Amino acid sequence: MRQAGAIVARVLAALSESVRAGMATRQLDVLAQELTDREHAQAAFKGYRGYPASVCVSINEEIVHGIPGERIIQDGDIVSLDYGCMYRGYFADAALTVPVGKVDAKHQKLIAVTKQALDEGISQARVSHKLSDISWTVQQCVERNGFSVVRHFVGHGIGRNLHEEPEIPNWGQKNKGPSLQAGMCLAIEPMVNAGTWDCRIMENGWTAVTADGRASAHFEHTVAVTEEGPLVLTRV
Repeated sequence: MRQAGAIVARVLAALSESVRAGMATRQLDVLAQELTDREHAQAAFKGYRGYPASVCVSINEEIVHGIPGERIIQDGDIVSLDYGCMYRGYFADAALTVPVGKVDAKHQKLIAVTKQALDEGISQARVSHKLSDISWTVQQCVERNGFSVVRHFVGHGIGRNLHEEPEIPNWGQKNKGPSLQAGMCLAIEPMVNAGTWDCRIMENGWTAVTADGRASAHFEHTVAVTEEGPLVLTRV
């Protein structure tokens, strides 16, 4: 898991540094596959339930599962990159949102709050805490800043499989659900909308977009629960 997480961190860092106005999103997918091959890993998403690409690239109103293609990234866009890999039988998964050029203050705040919500959620991934302590903490961070958490998608356990139990909602009450135990690995991933939390799925059957057309941001880390506290496996 540590090795898979390190690969995800390196690939995402390289992808985020490559995002620029004027490029087609498919160029990021080509780069993601090249970097994955260089790491002797396997792209976790490609072929998963029919998903056609190695990375998800979601722009502005796209929440998650944006399929790379001919869409051109523009100055002022915010671009969410979601990437996972499998290495020697173990999976890791992470996401981040990148501002492109001159991004307005509202969208800058949306990105900052989503990242903060992830960090605060990770802080609750401790032995003897309840699973919902993560969910409640994320929701509180998001909503006190005037945004909303997406409720159609959740985080998840991860390890030998890309998606494992338990599901990790980004909303809920404190002190509910199973107790966290050392050795659990969790993909914690707030998806945060500037407006309503509701969404719809595009005709491609994959890409979720906000119901009101306003922007969305996404951050994710794979986190191990240890006796010493949360250990982020996908951080550079």
